Amino acid sequence: MRDLPGTVRATPPGAPGLAGILTVVIVGSVMSVLDVTIVNVALHPLAVAFDAPLPAVQWVATGYTLALAAVMPVAAWAMGRFGARRTYLTAVALFTIGSALASLAWNIGTLVLFRVVQGLGGGLLMPVGMAMVIRRADRKRMGRAMAYLGVPVLIGPVTGPVLGGWLVDAASWHWIFLVNLPVGVLALILGARLLPRDATAAARGPDVPAGLDLPGLLTLSPGLGLLIYGLSTGGERGDFTAPGALLPTVAGLLLMTGFVVRASTASQPLLELRLFRERTFTAALATLTLFPCAYFGSMLLTPMYYQTVRGLSATESGLLGAPLAVAVGVSMQVATRRIDRASPRLTVVPGIVVAALGLSLFAAQLGAETPYWRLCAAMAVMGTGVGMVLMPANTTATRALAPADVPSGSTMVSIASQVGASIGTALMSVALASGAAGTAGAAGTGGTSGAPSAGAYRDAYWWAVALLALAVVPALLLPSRRRSREETPVPTHPNPSPTPLQTKAQE
Repeated sequence: MRDLPGTVRATPPGAPGLAGILTVVIVGSVMSVLDVTIVNVALHPLAVAFDAPLPAVQWVATGYTLALAAVMPVAAWAMGRFGARRTYLTAVALFTIGSALASLAWNIGTLVLFRVVQGLGGGLLMPVGMAMVIRRADRKRMGRAMAYLGVPVLIGPVTGPVLGGWLVDAASWHWIFLVNLPVGVLALILGARLLPRDATAAARGPDVPAGLDLPGLLTLSPGLGLLIYGLSTGGERGDFTAPGALLPTVAGLLLMTGFVVRASTASQPLLELRLFRERTFTAALATLTLFPCAYFGSMLLTPMYYQTVRGLSATESGLLGAPLAVAVGVSMQVATRRIDRASPRLTVVPGIVVAALGLSLFAAQLGAETPYWRLCAAMAVMGTGVGMVLMPANTTATRALAPADVPSGSTMVSIASQVGASIGTALMSVALASGAAGTAGAAGTGGTSGAPSAGAYRDAYWWAVALLALAVVPALLLPSRRRSREETPVPTHPNPSPTPLQTKAQE
């Protein structure tokens, strides 16, 4: 029986094949995570270098995010049509070429354009890489394999802000993109040598998709892009009701609704929405939307607080974020490995509670002169909880996917996290802007207009705490135990007719 394009047979984590896939995927993920954290630190220096207003320079980040969101829905189809190996190597090549071009940008417009090229590659890296790992890993030890995918989460946030600040201060802005080139070339070389070769077109035969679901693509990709653009614009302006924010947000929601209607009736939809019939998958996906909404939204506030209220440099604020990143990485490695034996619900729900407790401690003591060690300690508590949620929930969502459903499942997980992070960033921006306006109004004309106080940041953090608490609701629907069928690897090739998830965790 023939495998699906890009499918590799399930083998134990230590078997030949998985180690190579993990190596390639980790290198590629480190490159993309480092890039995002480095560029975020360098936005102000880029504004100075190009003599451009900050709103224009913010498109360096926004353009990348929009391209990321627009290309993610194509990942499942591309894996089916061209194979996972070819798709992943193409993504790495696009990201590397985009990085090289960005380093040569001569004005802010060309820099944004080249960042879009980077985003087209970056949007495929995570869903395709995750799909390759899921298909190769033994289902009984999926958590161990997924724990390795969490390594970039430890490396990127710790080293990115510090490396970005150092490159800008010691060299020039060009190096924040040039640093990607050796990593990208290494990922291409390793990928060409270590990734399993895709089946030939003749061998794939009827398994090759008949064609791209163009109506689905033309509704979902623009819908995601417009939604994220509207949210980003609302966050920047501190007002979601402004026409420039409201209209694209509504248009994006309408297009995404159209995609759902289309996918519900299409014979070969862009993404298999029938996966939502499985409660475990749906609960995990909802958790992976709400939790990143709060977590990444709050992470927007932290460096801004250190720089605007405490007067620290970008490098110093990056160093103060290290305890959080280390706690996330260590906790994630432990919790994701334990998810192979432990209850998903009894891992993820306590993790959300611990994360909310840590962020509450941070918000409660936030002020203009709070000792840094106390703030770092609170963030370390939060990071411990974060590590217990993200990859364990991801593993729970994808463990029971049939091979044919892995591309759609991994793509939907990536989309959910990206949309959640975009919503959280926008909400925290609006909350902070509202708090700053309230503080300025209360202070009268003697205050500094638009400059957020420690109190404004504290109020915004409490909104993030509320969002974290909300993530408990879907997490409570996760299975409280695993049954023996879930421990058995699913068949390499699914039944010809569409099926729901072939294995099901029960209460």
